[in-house]
Amino acid sequence: MLLILFSVSSLMVYAQTRIHGIYIVNAQTRVPVQDAFVQSDDRLFNAEADENGFVSLKDLPLNISTLSVSRIGFETKLIDLAELSATDHTAIIYLQAKVSSLREVQVKAIASKGVFKTISDLDIHLRPINNSQEVLRMVPGLFIGQHAGGGKAEQIFLRGFDLDHGTDIHISADGIPVNMVSHAHGQGYADLHFVIPELIDRVNFNKGPYFADKGNFTTAGFVEFKTKDYLENNFAKVEGGQYNTFRTIAGVNLLKPAADRRNQSLYFAGEASYTDGYFKNPQDFTRYNGVLKYHGSISSHSTLTASLTGFASKWNASGQIPDRAVQTGLVDFYGAVDSTEGGKTSRYNANLELLTNLPDGGTIRNQVYYSRYQFELYSNFTFYKEDPLNGDQIRQRERRNLAGYNGAYQKTFAIGSIPAETRAGIQLRYDDINNIELTRTKDRVLNTAGLMLGDINELNLAAYGSQRLSLTNKLDLTAALRADYFSNRYHDKLASQVLSTNAAIVSPKLNFTYKANDRLQLYLYNGRGFHSNDTRVAVLQSGKKVLPPAYGSDLGGIFKLGKKLLFQSAIWYLWLDQEFVYVGDEGVVEAGGKTRRYGFDFSIRYELAKNLFADADLSLANPRATGVEKSASYLPLAPRLTSVGGLTYRQEQGWNGSVRYRYMADRPANEDNAVVAKGYFVTDAALNYTKKKWETGIAIQNLFNTKWKETQFDTESRLKNEPAPVSEIHFTAGTPFFARASFTLFF
Repeated sequence: MLLILFSVSSLMVYAQTRIHGIYIVNAQTRVPVQDAFVQSDDRLFNAEADENGFVSLKDLPLNISTLSVSRIGFETKLIDLAELSATDHTAIIYLQAKVSSLREVQVKAIASKGVFKTISDLDIHLRPINNSQEVLRMVPGLFIGQHAGGGKAEQIFLRGFDLDHGTDIHISADGIPVNMVSHAHGQGYADLHFVIPELIDRVNFNKGPYFADKGNFTTAGFVEFKTKDYLENNFAKVEGGQYNTFRTIAGVNLLKPAADRRNQSLYFAGEASYTDGYFKNPQDFTRYNGVLKYHGSISSHSTLTASLTGFASKWNASGQIPDRAVQTGLVDFYGAVDSTEGGKTSRYNANLELLTNLPDGGTIRNQVYYSRYQFELYSNFTFYKEDPLNGDQIRQRERRNLAGYNGAYQKTFAIGSIPAETRAGIQLRYDDINNIELTRTKDRVLNTAGLMLGDINELNLAAYGSQRLSLTNKLDLTAALRADYFSNRYHDKLASQVLSTNAAIVSPKLNFTYKANDRLQLYLYNGRGFHSNDTRVAVLQSGKKVLPPAYGSDLGGIFKLGKKLLFQSAIWYLWLDQEFVYVGDEGVVEAGGKTRRYGFDFSIRYELAKNLFADADLSLANPRATGVEKSASYLPLAPRLTSVGGLTYRQEQGWNGSVRYRYMADRPANEDNAVVAKGYFVTDAALNYTKKKWETGIAIQNLFNTKWKETQFDTESRLKNEPAPVSEIHFTAGTPFFARASFTLFF
């Protein structure tokens, strides 16, 4: 009896003095290490640090006394819980930063944050990046193309999709949606130019409709940008390059950094850039960005993040030109048919997020956001086909208020001996779009015909739940359900009528992950997703499927062979139901059919020598329309074979750099493949020399000065003196050799 009493008393004392959580911090900068991975020896306990570097140990079994803490870019650390000193039942773990070797990498148990699913700020730093839109190129298999001057959102390609400007890929920045529903130019329009590249902390991504917290547009996949909560140093940077290109940016901590950087941070950053561009018609492209961001603890359990951002730009564009105009010498390869194309846009965001750690080890995240957005674009795709006298130039314009809420709950616990994790959330988004228009114009100033004009109100309310069960220490099962409700209203001012409709969709998901060991992980993902259609389409399709579903599956694995080789492969399938598409450039609705896509993705990483890494990504896709003749089932501009890769050399100080290629094969430009969009192979390079207080570098796009077509369309157009329209490839030229030099001062 005495022995039992002593044992029980000891357990009670241990439970009272046991550490409830740990903060993981960079030993040099004192900045929290987000996504650090904490694991027990038996692998039954797995956790990742939040943005404050915090990991709750409330659900840690009593028999576990040691944990390993690891993250790419840091020394792995083993900790003995009994030896930690704690304040308020929490302890601080300091990790030493270093340049990691692939021999240290293990395939972790949490598949959603797999080896190839995050792009770090270091990855971005070692690429020749002009703006945050180009960071999208770093997602394996994703390509972008610009076809209306540098200020317009780029065209996106992924997994056999011509995504236009974002129809089937969900993009967000700090939880704020980037995709614009019912946009003046195109559904899902995603313009990332309001994000400053130097402030990107990481980019998380994945492919397919398998993730419950990702809703509208998440069919091909999602990309979420997260900006820095802390500036490790004040900095000022200047860049200059060919084609009258200039850029300057500065970031300043407005609070004196404390010894413990977790407490609070407030910084301001501003960016200004200008370029004439490489076209014969100067772009006169100017862009301004500003960010004010606070992140800090407001109590022992809650952290507040608040930010204000502002962005404005304007530009001229050379637009798309027909092959025949270049072949006959009418215009240069870098010339323009209509030199008055271009536009301007602005976006102002307010974002407020509260993260609360609950006493039971769970977390609640509440976020509210607001955006004020304006857009005005002048384009001419057909020249004199519709109006032989004034030309076919169009203006697309809108003013938008966007507001929303994201609420999320997360808790890890055990059901008997089975580790489990629950995630649930509510999301609300409301778009109020005023005077969205499509107007024919001449030289931007003369209105020749009004095609569309109205106001749009669109509401999306969603709820989701996800349950992960670790059935064994190797097999995880995650089941999830998401429900979305849409309310659409359109006030057509030209027809003097108001139309409205409502629709809902339920999206189940079921994912399996099997971790054989630290060198092999297999996964099978299954899910239903969707993309919404433009409100101007939805209100005309009342009673029909206005939220066409998509069904997908991925079967793949992450492998480590030997000490220095990592690769990931997947076979995938995606089927999309009937959809109706609003063509913003013409103001008409086109019926689309059912489509199916399947393919193969392959990624490899190899450490050639100390600090020298090679990588390559290959994507194969077979995109086809169904229910039509096979000879006419090609999907125009859908990529079939793409590959990116290169060499990267990394050091904390001294020389750093990369040489990288991107390749897109020929692809059909129309439904019967009679017209082909030519492929390209382009090489980029970057070289930096870094010291503690300063850095200098040079970035080169198109190192070998390849002449290539960045975007291509099979368009019917008519030049000024032609007797009839002609259908052929129209293109925007890709950048020639383009070098920029930079200098950064840290203080």
